[in-house]
Amino acid sequence: KDGNPYLLDGEGEYWRVYLFVEDTTSYDQVEKPDDFYQSAVSFGHFQSLLADYPAETLHETIPDFHNTVVRFENFRKAAKQDICGRAAKLQEEMEFVREREAFTHTLEDLKAEGRIPLRVTHNDTKLNNILMDNATGRGICVIDLDTVMPGLALNDFGDSIRFGANTGAEDEQDLSKVSLDLELFELYTKGFIEGCNGALTETELDNLPVGAMMMTLECGMRFLTDYLEGDHYFKIHREDHNLDRARAQFKLVKDMEEKLPKMKEIVAKYR
Repeated sequence: KDGNPYLLDGEGEYWRVYLFVEDTTSYDQVEKPDDFYQSAVSFGHFQSLLADYPAETLHETIPDFHNTVVRFENFRKAAKQDICGRAAKLQEEMEFVREREAFTHTLEDLKAEGRIPLRVTHNDTKLNNILMDNATGRGICVIDLDTVMPGLALNDFGDSIRFGANTGAEDEQDLSKVSLDLELFELYTKGFIEGCNGALTETELDNLPVGAMMMTLECGMRFLTDYLEGDHYFKIHREDHNLDRARAQFKLVKDMEEKLPKMKEIVAKYR
């Protein structure tokens, strides 16, 4: 009420204040395909609006959050130390990751070579971080900005695909249900490229499918690493929950690898 961007409560604690956006709703799950499309347009528009912002001046809220090379090293250390004695039963999963070590360098190498730019990224590009207009169903604004920091647009795109275009749940135990929904991939790709409005470089467009595979592999590695280390980071709700999560991500990675030519065709259609 006093116009400050914060509230100081009676106990001396500070709280950040946001503008309240009226007549909007956020959704935890895709209720209809257009919801996914609208989220893509909104996150693409986020990239467009901040395309000329000096990303390197932003604080890195979580260092190396989407540095897949570092995530691989964390996995390697966890597998070697094996503090919970779980590695023996994880040979197939660990080999899956090791076979893709070279791939984990793909985007970091492109960034180091200056072939893809450092951008302002959201880093939590789930559907529920978009406010939808109650009347039109269109995305109004991006919320939950605590994780905004320097990063790669490909990672924001990729994490949306990982979570939103999977035919199964993130922790699906029946792996036959896990695959990449190419129709949803196309819908999101179309919306994201439209929202970016020319902000993406040719190399970024070339590597949108790589971003999807990279974020899925990275997430799987994080689940597997946490399982090896005793489930101390991700909350679990059943025995072997993180292992189930890792296996589901790896199944999705494998399906993406098989569908890569089709993913590239879809990107070419809208670029």
